[in-house]
Amino acid sequence: MWAKALSETGRVRKDNQDNYLVSTERGLFVVADGMGGHAGGKVASSIAKQVLAEEIVPSPVAADCGKLLLKALLKANDLILQQGQEQAYLGMGTTVTAAMFGAGRLYLAHIGDSRAYLFRGGSLQLLTQDHSLVNELLQKGELTQEEAKHHPRRNILTRALGITENPQIDLLDLSVQKGDLLLLCTDGLHNQVYEEELTQILAAEGEGLLETKVKRMVNLALERGGNDNITVVLIQDK
Repeated sequence: MWAKALSETGRVRKDNQDNYLVSTERGLFVVADGMGGHAGGKVASSIAKQVLAEEIVPSPVAADCGKLLLKALLKANDLILQQGQEQAYLGMGTTVTAAMFGAGRLYLAHIGDSRAYLFRGGSLQLLTQDHSLVNELLQKGELTQEEAKHHPRRNILTRALGITENPQIDLLDLSVQKGDLLLLCTDGLHNQVYEEELTQILAAEGEGLLETKVKRMVNLALERGGNDNITVVLIQDK
């Protein structure tokens, strides 16, 4: 298994409140996008990353992967809520999209509007659903895809860690194939770069291209304005 990651502050924000984790030995990969003021967002996403790093054991039984991810995220949620009582961190929270590979399976735990995409056979598939106001309106047919891209309230989340005591976390269990590419990213990427463009970048052939592909995606988001922090983790199953 190979993986490359890159995180950029962007051209507008002063701080990078995103965090990511790459642990190829455990098959564990995470992106988290913090929210809640100057300090709070960075702290919240850091807590999520740290708890996942500490709680996920190196060689779990594959069937337990989803349970381990859920347990870790619920613990992170409690810690974020606890620290969020402090004045400096009021209202902080974070998105999390966490992936774990085990015995030919891919396990995903997801909350918020960071995303996971699967690239297989030349096609890109969005695996996660954004937990956002705009996506809810989109699902109800009250917005078109084009309207959703430019909606003034597209950054409002309906779910995130650190907001409620018992957050609803999506869990997915999927089969994987040799050569699959898994893309994890924060909204700083997917709000700026269209899926057709992601597909084109991921379809590029050649050895050792993971790093090149990651840089191309991030650079394209920066060229579009870099209005938010941008984090990309790209994994290839051998």
